[in-house]
Amino acid sequence: MPGFRCTPMPAETARRWRAIGRDDRGLALHHRLVGGPGFPCRHCLQLGAAGEAMLLGSYHLPHPQGVYWTPSPVFLHARDCARYAAQDEIAPIVLANPLVSVRAYDAAALCLYDLGAVSEGRAVAPHLGRALADPRARWINIHTARPGCLLTAVERL
Repeated sequence: MPGFRCTPMPAETARRWRAIGRDDRGLALHHRLVGGPGFPCRHCLQLGAAGEAMLLGSYHLPHPQGVYWTPSPVFLHARDCARYAAQDEIAPIVLANPLVSVRAYDAAALCLYDLGAVSEGRAVAPHLGRALADPRARWINIHTARPGCLLTAVERL
């Protein structure tokens, strides 16, 4: 698989959300405590631990822009957490998710339907590798397959 990095929410966005209590739409963040399987933090790309406080809000995805752009509901740890920085590793929140969707977009921000795939999170590597290897793919996002929330963007290195 070509070199890649799962790209989390920018640290500036996480700091802003925590400081002002509002999401990218200007709406008040929802406060949730992790119960069963943890909520996936889009900054550290780890699942929240049982009893941990999380914030839920609307995140404006940086890519793709254009007709396929959409905001996404995402969770963020209420506490400070280290921004995910690993390379050539699929983010833990992807691997832990029971069903994910790989979505690839070209330089014109149009969806490359033939590269789209749905799989268990722990089985996503070949689908992600196919999208990363395709020269048409400019942006790749991995979403939860059922509700469609962004888990992480993926960039080639």
